[in-house]
Amino acid sequence: MSFAEKIRSGSFVLTSEIGPPKGIETARLLEDAELIRTRVDAINVTDLQSSVMRLGSLAVSSLLKLKGFDPVFQVTCRDRNRLALQSDILSAAALGINNILALTGDYPTLGDHPEAKPVFDLDSVQLLEVIRMLQSGADMKGNKLDGAAPKFCVGAVVNPGADPLEPQIMKMEKKIAAGAEFFQTQAIYDVKIFENFLSRTKHLKVPILAGIVLLKSAGMAKFMNKNVAGVTVPEDLIKEMETTKDKVAVSVDIAARLIKQLRPMSQGIHIMPIGWDKVVPRVLDASGL
Repeated sequence: MSFAEKIRSGSFVLTSEIGPPKGIETARLLEDAELIRTRVDAINVTDLQSSVMRLGSLAVSSLLKLKGFDPVFQVTCRDRNRLALQSDILSAAALGINNILALTGDYPTLGDHPEAKPVFDLDSVQLLEVIRMLQSGADMKGNKLDGAAPKFCVGAVVNPGADPLEPQIMKMEKKIAAGAEFFQTQAIYDVKIFENFLSRTKHLKVPILAGIVLLKSAGMAKFMNKNVAGVTVPEDLIKEMETTKDKVAVSVDIAARLIKQLRPMSQGIHIMPIGWDKVVPRVLDASGL
């Protein structure tokens, strides 16, 4: 059963994430993907994550597709105008890539080319509406597409820890109305925050994949607490990372504990290793996935 079929059937889904390299060497990326070939339903391919220049998400998604994986092509509005966005989405369909995650994107000042001019011609809700138009057989100006219309399983993102939460819920509702079929969340470290989020969004009846970001250090945790809106790493987890001599082992243990608690609440788990791709199988083993 494909990722899209599992999403639409209400089955539990498991996804992980790969960041394209800063260059054209993809052998290691494909090796890392092989480690989880039979263990995840789809692999997200980030689109210039944190506004750092890298190999493109579309190219890597295509390579994964050719190798028999089910990629989720992440598309941000940061770098493309509406012409390029529509063109890349059609290109994905032509390459057999059927899953898209629509995002607004990080601001360029966060990345390694801070002087880059942002585009943001559309936002994530508008992008979802464009994808829906393309699937109806026309571009966003109503011009008919040649031949068969593309078909996608389309997702979006949400931040369960946002404060206040109401604007996030309102945006979720808009994204669902625009065609979002599933959501992947921002990193969750406090299960109670996620429980509150679910209680506030149960009326939406949409698959939510709980996001797990692997902690690499206490410093990373403190940085996120200070700089990443909506992410709260509890002090006890920070102390675990501070006092250990084996940060990878403790990170795996923390992720596995969170997954075991989050799994009964959600329709899926989305693991974001942030460069620790080879650690993902250990997380899956420890969490029983």
